[in-house]
Amino acid sequence: MADRLSLPHRLWRQLPAAARRAGLRAGAGCIAPRCDPDPPAASHGVIIGGEVFKATGLGEAARIFAAACGALGLARGMYPMAVGGRADAGALPRAAALLLTVNAPSLPLMLARAPADLLRGRRVVAPMAWELPVAPRAWRVAERYAHEIWACSDFAARALERVMPGRVRVVPYPLALAGDVSPAMTRAAFGLAPDAVVVTVMLGLGSSFTRKNPLGAIAAFKAAFPAEAARIEAAVAGAANIRIFAGAWPAEKVAGLLGLTDVVLSLHRSEGFGLVPAQAMLRGIPVVATGWSGNMQYMDAESAALVGFRLVPVADPSRVYGSIPGAVWAEPDVDHAAAQLRLLGDDASLRAALGAKGQAKAKAALDGRQLLAALAANGITA
Repeated sequence: MADRLSLPHRLWRQLPAAARRAGLRAGAGCIAPRCDPDPPAASHGVIIGGEVFKATGLGEAARIFAAACGALGLARGMYPMAVGGRADAGALPRAAALLLTVNAPSLPLMLARAPADLLRGRRVVAPMAWELPVAPRAWRVAERYAHEIWACSDFAARALERVMPGRVRVVPYPLALAGDVSPAMTRAAFGLAPDAVVVTVMLGLGSSFTRKNPLGAIAAFKAAFPAEAARIEAAVAGAANIRIFAGAWPAEKVAGLLGLTDVVLSLHRSEGFGLVPAQAMLRGIPVVATGWSGNMQYMDAESAALVGFRLVPVADPSRVYGSIPGAVWAEPDVDHAAAQLRLLGDDASLRAALGAKGQAKAKAALDGRQLLAALAANGITA
């Protein structure tokens, strides 16, 4: 097949992957439509753009904003986006604002094949997530495509404000406003024992295996429950008390598993927001989580079992984050996490009490007030 490629294509494939990605972004930036320097003073309703049908964190964020705007009577349609994809924008109302739920580096790539007038005459807002206390300066490219950046947490906002000063507003994902329709599922559907205390860890490997830290979560589980852990020969295979569910799940299946869970565990090294812990808390499920980064937007020591940590320089073998001077993240204390798991695993009443406190905290923090304020500040009404 390589023999059938054109000479320019063969030469292109010889370049390092980083150089190819940079070249694609530069080329996309030359042809992607840009927002007007001055947005309209008033907009009527909201169009949600992004990976609205994909099982990704930002895809889920787009669906959350769509549901919340629908509850407010502001939803005016969806604009599905993908790298190299092209969607018809002809039916989208011109008077509506556009929420591009896309992180800065992907904006030119996803807009490269968009209609030339997609952003013209519109107010454009870009809800984003970032997981480290320092953001790359390359993220400034977002200023070409959006009038305002909505950071999903104070933690993310502090990092983004450094590279896009004056453009960033904190708008946490309005999960409580969006509502939750959970399918009825049984433990048998997941191969889970009816009388077991179920501890759930969820992650997407595309979001940096090291940052999500599933090995730390497994180590904490093994330390918390040594009788069962003696049968665990490996983190993935042959463990009698661990189930590994692989693949990209639709939101309904994720919600179904959460509904059967007793404790959610997140020994992340850093989160821009942390959708799964937030969704769990809103359901009244107790959470054991690293006490640092974006998840502190909706949890504290009274509403979650926070795990101690120390800050260390970012070292990501998957190179999702590249080299960012001064970037740090948490190294969670596995022994402390194990102790928290043991306390909750042995005491159903403690789980219920912590779940109730977490639910109250998350509902108050994620009730959509900041979304309403942001919409009003941008002149977006029904």
